[in-house]
This record gives sequence, structure tokens and C-alpha cells, in this order.
Amino acid sequence: MRGPVANVRVWVDMTASAHVLVFRPLIERLRTRGDEVEITARDYAQTLQLLELHGLAADAVIGRHGGRSRLQKARQMTHRLGALRSWAKGRDFDVALAHGSHELAITARRLHIPSSTTFDYEFATLQHQLGCRAATRVVVPEAIPPERLRPYGVEPPKLLQYPGLKEEYYLSDFEPDRSLPESFGVDPGRVLVVLRPPPDVSLYHRHSNPLFPQTLDYLGRLEHVHAFVLPRTEEQREFVRRLALPSVILPETAVDAQSLIALADVVVSAGGTMNREAAALGVPVYTTYGGRLGGVDEALIREGRLKPLTDPRALELAKRDAPGDGRVRRDPGELLRLLLSALDG
Repeated sequence: MRGPVANVRVWVDMTASAHVLVFRPLIERLRTRGDEVEITARDYAQTLQLLELHGLAADAVIGRHGGRSRLQKARQMTHRLGALRSWAKGRDFDVALAHGSHELAITARRLHIPSSTTFDYEFATLQHQLGCRAATRVVVPEAIPPERLRPYGVEPPKLLQYPGLKEEYYLSDFEPDRSLPESFGVDPGRVLVVLRPPPDVSLYHRHSNPLFPQTLDYLGRLEHVHAFVLPRTEEQREFVRRLALPSVILPETAVDAQSLIALADVVVSAGGTMNREAAALGVPVYTTYGGRLGGVDEALIREGRLKPLTDPRALELAKRDAPGDGRVRRDPGELLRLLLSALDG
């Protein structure tokens, strides 16, 4: 694999909130060395708000989430594929990068643009069947067993793996804003628990895992706790608001979630990214995820850095003495080098 290639035109597609966090330091490095970066984004969850919060801007906002309906998802994907192709055609990109955006990989292949896709959960089967087969490179953590990726047509040299968590790379230069909890009225004498709902469009759908709502109800009534909820969608925000739980803090817009996590005493999340951010920052973290665990979470559980939660009463609710203990930092430049290897063909 050759060294970094300079003066390239790079297309980055962001379809979910976490993608902003992953690519923020990579885009900074690309632009610092003189590369041109253009960003497309999907209007979903807090993706656009987080772009603004991190000093980035989408050159084009294309598509939105299709909701729970498979038919609507298919329609949205078809519409977005066409719109992405129209936008990208003739822009002379040298390489296209995404975190799990199969639409970018498919469009890039149709336009003969080398592409890299990265992800850290291997059981999003349909997404990976589409995106992995279309991509030039697939970049994933070493914790994912390579044999789990073979059904998606991924083997070396297409497959590249990196040590640790992606969060240890993009949080390497991060320092928390210690004034943030106070600005939301968090009582420093209470145990601060940061909660992230599951990625379901609806928390109360009949197929949803009931554990997270049970945990929210339990924590929201404890007088020695402040439960800071970070909803994914407006529907989730309204659901939590209607509960009117006395110990819950509910922000109205996107916030600096990484600062909250770093300063929290405990994190409880039904999704992967926030769990792994807490692990990277050395914060006690529990998962309420009800689906099949991927290789990364399996490794974190074996290492004692992530705890499965089956009953909210099992939560260890205590103040932390020294925020930041156990934090791991890695060089984002190494992750960028792997992604840009798509230029090697």
C-alpha cells in the first residue's frame, strides 16, 4: 500500500449522525494538506445539526430516511441513488468515502470512482450485501472476524482491518467542555447517567425492545440521579417528553454528546456508537441492545469495557472520582491511510 496521496478530490457521504463524528478529523486532515472535500448528507436524525455543530457543511442534502416501511425505504433508496448520481456526475472525484452508506458505494461504482466503506457492525446484512460488493475497499476493526464478511464478497485485498475502536481514532484530539452539564441544570451532586435510545424509529412500537423504556422509567424517578436523554429523532423526543419524569433532562436540539459522555458517571445506550465512545473515553457503560451482538461489542464485553444490561436495577449508580481514566487515543491518520488505499485500485 502506497503512502498518502495529496491533492485529490474526495467525496464523503453522511447518512446518519455518527458519520459526522467519524469523518470530522479525517476531513480536517484532508483539507489541511490541500485536498478538496465535498460532502453529501441525508436529512435524518441529527446529521445536519451535527455537521453545523462541528463546523462542517453539506454541499448537497440528498434524501431522507424511509421510516419502518420496506417499500418506503426502497423508494427512498431508489430516489437517492438517482439524485446522488446526478449530483456527482462530472465533478471529477478521485475517491469516495463513507461509513456504511451503500448508496455512495453503488453510485461511485457506476461512475467509476474508487470508493472505501467502513463500518463496525457486521450483521446489517442487506446494507453490506449492497455496499461491500460495490466498494473498492472495506475497512473494519480487527475485532470483526474476517469469515463473517465473506458472505458479502469481502476478502483481502479488498478487506483492510485496523486495531481498536473507530471512536479511539476520531476522539483522539477531543477534550470535553466541562461547563456543559451545568448549562443544562445538571446537579453535580447527583449521579449523571447519559442515555441513548435504540435506533428504532419508534420507541413504543410493538416490535421494540422494552428494556430501554423500562430503564428510562426507573432512572427518571430516582432523586439522586439526573438522567440526560439524547434522542435520535423528534418522535423519540416527544415520547420522552410526554413521560414527564422528574429526574430526566431532555435537550431540544443536538448537543455535544461526547462532552456529556466524557463527564458522565454512567452511560446506558441501545446503540453501538455511544457505547463505544464511552468505552474509548473510559466511562462505565451498559448496553440494552436487543439484537445480535457484533464482534466489536463481543470484544468489549470480554474485556470488561461494556456490560450487557437485562434489569435496570442492576445498574451501578455511583459518582466517578477521576473522569478520563482508562482513555485510549489512536492516530486518525492511520484510519485515513487505509480509506485512501482505494486509490490503489
